Formats: sequence, C-alpha cells, structure tokens
Amino acid sequence: MSALAYDGTAMLGRQLRRVRNNPALAILTQTMPITMLLFFGYVFGSALAMPGDAYRSYLVPGLLVATAANGIMTGMFQAAQDSHRGVTDRFRTLPMSRAAVPLGQATADLVVTAVGTVPFLLVGLAVGWRVEGSAAQAAAAVGLLLLFRFACAWVGILLGLASRSEEAAGQLGSATFMLPLLSNAYIPTDRLPGWLRTLAEWNPISAVTTALRHLFGNSPVPEGAAWPVAHPIAGSLAWCAALIAVFAPLAVRRYARGER
Repeated sequence: MSALAYDGTAMLGRQLRRVRNNPALAILTQTMPITMLLFFGYVFGSALAMPGDAYRSYLVPGLLVATAANGIMTGMFQAAQDSHRGVTDRFRTLPMSRAAVPLGQATADLVVTAVGTVPFLLVGLAVGWRVEGSAAQAAAAVGLLLLFRFACAWVGILLGLASRSEEAAGQLGSATFMLPLLSNAYIPTDRLPGWLRTLAEWNPISAVTTALRHLFGNSPVPEGAAWPVAHPIAGSLAWCAALIAVFAPLAVRRYARGER
C-alpha cells in the first residue's frame, strides 16, 4: 500500500470518528434535505403549475444535487475548524503524505453522504417519486451525484484552509445556500429572463440536476438550453473534472504550506 493510501485511510478513519462523536450535527445534516422535500414538495408544489406528484418527482433530483453542493459548506467548516484550532499544524509535523489529510476529509464526507442519501431516497419514494429509468441508469445517477459531492468537498476544503477564522468560514459557507436557488434544482429555468436563465444553466448544479432527472427517467433534457444542460451527462462530468483538477491540487498545496 502506498504512503498516500495508508495515510489517507488513517485520516478517513479519523474523520469518520469525528462524525460519530458529533451525532447531532450528522443528524441535522441528513434530516434537513428530507424536511425541505416535505416542505417544498407540498407547499411550493401546490402553488406551481405542476401537479403535486409531478413537482415532487421533479424536486427529488434537485434536492439531491443541492445537498451535494452543500459539500462546499461542510468541507469549509471542517477544514477551518481544524486549521484554526491547531490540528492541521500538528498533522504537518507528522511524517505523512501532505495530501492525506484533505483527501481523508473529502473521502469521509463522501462516505457520510452516500449513507445519508438512502433515507432521503426512501422518503422520496414515499411521497411519489419513482425511478423510471433502468437500474444501470439509476446507479449511474447516484455515482454522478457522489462524484459531484466529492468535487464540492474540495472547493470547501480550500476555502476553509484559506479562511481567516471559523466564524468567517461559517458565514461564507452559509452563503452557499444561494447556489441551488440560481439553478434548476427547484424550478424550471425556461421562463426566467434571458440573462438569468443563462446564469442558472451555466451553474454546475443545473447540469448535474438535469443529468439525474434524465438518468432517473423523471423528465427529458430541455430543448434550447445552454450546452451543460443540453448535454447534461457530459456537462456534469466536465464540471466535476474541472472542479477537482483545480481545487484539489490547490487545497493540498495550501495545506502543505500552512498559508492563511
């Protein structure tokens, strides 16, 4: 086993124990999407042109991706907490790979997200959402969702390491709640003003959401949309690859140098 794999596994275990020792935060993080599904699905669904069941089927993939995008907030907060409490400084003194700590954090976040997705999908099935595509397509949708979460976690880790304080990281992380609102996660974008529709469709969340809806068989790919939404699978993979290629090396470099 390589040094990175060995050290990364050790850091993965540390992050999972961290989650286990703070169950209240884990429960809140996992129940919030379910609460939003019930609230948006029954309150907003009654006010939109879509019938309630149709809107809830439309909403489930959007909320899955919105939750995945929250990896930015989670990664930012955890990285900032370790950085400003001296934990990362102690890790830097140890003879381990410089990529192990951020990699362990991103991987642990991925594991927790995968586990938390199961109850959300069960609630989605209970409120009327269905998988209309094949089992292979559904598996591809879940895989794409987790890849996007992994990419978002790296964004958050870099921002957390660069933050000036835990409080600043928390405030900036809360602002990421706006990202799904500027996408097609909750409402279709075809009736938005031209400039706003373009902005929403070039949001990575829109591409991944459209890909999940397509793979789950919940809705067809919209016509006349921007390239990432018109080609949602390719667009989603391109966004994920770009985010990981840019932010993962920068996060490792920031961690290794100990800059703030």
